[in-house]
Amino acid sequence: MFNKLFLKLICLAIVGISLTSCLATKPYKKPNIDTKNLYPFHKVSMDSTSLAEMPWQKIFKDPQLRQLINEALKNNLNLKSAIQQIRVAQARFYSAKMSLFPSLTADAQFTRNKTAKNSLNFGGANISIPTTNQYSLPLQSSWELPIWGKLNSAKKASLAALLQTQATRRAIQTTLIAQVADTYYRILAYDKQLKVVRQTVKNRKQDVKTVKALKKGAIENGVSVQQSIANRYAAQVTIPQLKQQITVAENALDMLLGRKPGPIKRTTFDQQQPIDSLATGVPAQLLQNRPDVLAAEYSFRQAFELTNNARAYFYPSLTLTAKGGFQSLKTENLFKPGSLFYNLVAGLTEPIFNKGQNRARLKSAKARQKQALYGLRDTVLNAAREVTNALSQFKHAKRQVKLSQKQLTALKKAVSYSRTLMRNGEVNYTQVLTAQQNLLSAQISHINDKLQELLAGVSLYQALGGGWDKSAGIGGKHTARPDTTKKQKSE
Repeated sequence: MFNKLFLKLICLAIVGISLTSCLATKPYKKPNIDTKNLYPFHKVSMDSTSLAEMPWQKIFKDPQLRQLINEALKNNLNLKSAIQQIRVAQARFYSAKMSLFPSLTADAQFTRNKTAKNSLNFGGANISIPTTNQYSLPLQSSWELPIWGKLNSAKKASLAALLQTQATRRAIQTTLIAQVADTYYRILAYDKQLKVVRQTVKNRKQDVKTVKALKKGAIENGVSVQQSIANRYAAQVTIPQLKQQITVAENALDMLLGRKPGPIKRTTFDQQQPIDSLATGVPAQLLQNRPDVLAAEYSFRQAFELTNNARAYFYPSLTLTAKGGFQSLKTENLFKPGSLFYNLVAGLTEPIFNKGQNRARLKSAKARQKQALYGLRDTVLNAAREVTNALSQFKHAKRQVKLSQKQLTALKKAVSYSRTLMRNGEVNYTQVLTAQQNLLSAQISHINDKLQELLAGVSLYQALGGGWDKSAGIGGKHTARPDTTKKQKSE
């Protein structure tokens, strides 16, 4: 009768505490992030399909570049480290989830007890004190009831931390794809520059022969001959510099691929085509696609739940402890009904004085929550800045390539005309030299302009958060994505 009443009282206490647990924790509300006019589009089309939604295989069409990106996604060490960090977070989330359940331990014990005669007073009687053996096989269980939300908030914080590591891994993947493409295009540009310089050296060797012949004809003098020779070496000296730049870039790309330094198999610079789409998507999509924004939002969510957890420490904890099993002085009687024992204890612990630790924990958690919110807002503003810069770079790079092409065409004609006039003795070699130097400089600049056009597309794709599958999490499983576009107060 007493046991039934005791159990009813415990159940009533649990129900009452559970109904009032909302006082300790608060429901999560998404942060107030205003996405209106997040970044200026000027005259750029507001396409509902963002460039970032396109698979990277459709953005980067060079087959060799695709192979390199695939290799990097498989072997890059930073990406592998991020995956291991996800597994660490998964283990912590599993641990937090299992803390909601009671623990259960089994223990097998054998005790042999013999009392010393001199430790007892038998009035001088010569009494034999027996040695006793005791066998026991108990089970023990302890369970802190998940009231006040302390354990649940800890579990939710661990889940947010897990989702944050997944988003961070995606951010690393996006950056990795951009870095591989960026480095690959630079190597191709160096190849093209090297080709142009070698052709220039070849042409200037011919110019030396021409000037020497003109000197014999008394059209040019020795100064012009020496200038033509110096002009040849001025171009030739850049060849080892370009080769060194190629080696450094190849080694950097090898590092991204997770392989030892060595040559990179590649196509040519002239085969590359810049991204021809400016579909940037609406500002809300920026938040959905940018994995760093997602990671910052999950960081805020984790801090929010840890504040709930810290607040719950001010409330009492209810723990149920049970112990039972078999105990006997003889092994043959161990599992008989008379050997059964049990013990049940319900404990309610209310913190009264804890040296200020609970208050300090709550103050720290609130400060970290505000810090995470500021970090989220800063990440969104930084994302807007990167997209704006990438859009500007993308538009101006196209215009610059067109202008440099016109300059290049004019300078090629100037060199051709000056050579003809020099042969006819109408101009001296100094004018030819000036035209040649201007042409080489323009050729290198034009290659750099085309490179910047390619890199602008890579930067825009990265800034919009491209390069990962938004519909799947790690291992292809769907991962819930928070909506950070709703305006709700969370502070």
